[in-house]
Amino acid sequence: MSESVRLQDKVVIITGAGGGLGRAHALLFARHGAKVLVNDLGGSAQGEGASASAADRVVAQIREAGGIAEANHDSVTEGEKIVQNALDVFGRVDVVVNNAGILRDKTFHKMDDADWDLVYRVHVEGAYKVTRAAWPHLRDQAYGRVIFTASTSGIYGNFGQSNYGMAKLGLYGLTRTLAIEGRKNNILVNAIAPTGGTRMTEGLIPPQVFEQLKPELVSPLVVYLGSEQCEETSGLFEVGGGWIGKVRWERSLGAGFDPRQGFSPDDVAAHWQQICDFEGAAHPRDNIEALKEMMQNLQKYAL
Repeated sequence: MSESVRLQDKVVIITGAGGGLGRAHALLFARHGAKVLVNDLGGSAQGEGASASAADRVVAQIREAGGIAEANHDSVTEGEKIVQNALDVFGRVDVVVNNAGILRDKTFHKMDDADWDLVYRVHVEGAYKVTRAAWPHLRDQAYGRVIFTASTSGIYGNFGQSNYGMAKLGLYGLTRTLAIEGRKNNILVNAIAPTGGTRMTEGLIPPQVFEQLKPELVSPLVVYLGSEQCEETSGLFEVGGGWIGKVRWERSLGAGFDPRQGFSPDDVAAHWQQICDFEGAAHPRDNIEALKEMMQNLQKYAL
């Protein structure tokens, strides 16, 4: 551990931390000295049911290793309860990792309102509720780190995930605005788009690749973003398989028209190639292209 990555006695809330990425985050934060509130409703990957056992197991593992953790079983849609739990147990909150999520994959023409609404409530409303409840405390102490979990499905789109992609890219929009509003109070806000082998991605990724995409290969970035050393804000990072890359919006130089004379649809058509010219830029068109560097990294270090 680098001595400059400081988390000693920081209080970290991690939602959906009973398994997968959230569990890996919780374990690594605890190993770096943080006090961790392990939140997990204990439902299925589709958002059904509830169980206390998932969060409890992670807390037990942290405590067995000498760390400090407390379990929380509230739904993220009741974020104020989660934050209050952290305040009651630890007296403060410093870092919020919005990780909880579900999948209700269907093509758009087969999607029910329930599939859309539930994904929205868990990913977007849940992240809003937890972060909104923590925000006044972060402002008052002039310190905070917030991490949202986006997805390449939101950045690039993905078949059968219109609800999920909508929610995930929406969280990056929230990231950008909160980063602007939080900076004066030393609240830094970033987003990750992780690729990890978890119950939510099992069956969606080829088995030989799935085995290499350990959740633990995402958590070092999350812990860094939650640390005092981190000075980054409003960033979006793709991460997985031992590879990290920063994503930024990109725009062509475009084409200009005389605003006094106006222009026609035919003028747009005539300049379309210029409008859409991204020559010399890295511009992934889909999830597959976006994974190129990560896959090259996996091949480079293949066992």
